[in-house]
Amino acid sequence: MNVLFDNFHDFRDGFIGTLSITLVSTAIALVLGIVIAGFRVSPVPPLRYFGTAWVTLLRNTPLTLLFLVSAFVIPEILFPGMSSFVLGSLAVGFYTSAFVCEAVRSGINTVPLGQAEAARSLGMTFSQTLRLIVLPQATRTVLPPLSSILIALTKNTAIAGAFSVTELFGWQKAVSEQGYAILPVFFWVAVGYLIITFAYSAVFRLLERRLEVAR
Repeated sequence: MNVLFDNFHDFRDGFIGTLSITLVSTAIALVLGIVIAGFRVSPVPPLRYFGTAWVTLLRNTPLTLLFLVSAFVIPEILFPGMSSFVLGSLAVGFYTSAFVCEAVRSGINTVPLGQAEAARSLGMTFSQTLRLIVLPQATRTVLPPLSSILIALTKNTAIAGAFSVTELFGWQKAVSEQGYAILPVFFWVAVGYLIITFAYSAVFRLLERRLEVAR
């Protein structure tokens, strides 16, 4: 317990940093993932090609490489002076958006084709059909895999500590250098991550239960 009490303020800052980058990355991944999923099922060929390229590129690129690009290439070429927190959030969010996209696209494919055809027969556009008819029905199918993806996102944020982002693994490195035993340090780091992942699991269980009642 000494390692926690002696360094509680730093641990708190690391936990808040991990929670912050997790929430921001989640928002980026969800928004981009849903938009790219719409591109993947779009009747417009250029949008489908773009969506396919996005997913193929990001799913097959190591997350560490994305962090290297965001930390050393983007500030030099596009956005000099951008904070490491923003760059780290973008790296994790963009990477996870490819997996969110495929989960959403799988959910869209479970909706009977007749639903979209009926919407088109009523004069609804593709975006209206997707937003009002297809996505609400696909949500029930998407929630379980989406929960696993966002829990994985939480654990992936640990890489941000190596790129000057204040988070739990950055705290672990700092206190380990002070001579504390490594096992208690990793124990408290694990507790911090478990709090966040259990919260995600609880939220998704609640959503699944609510949608089951609605069904």
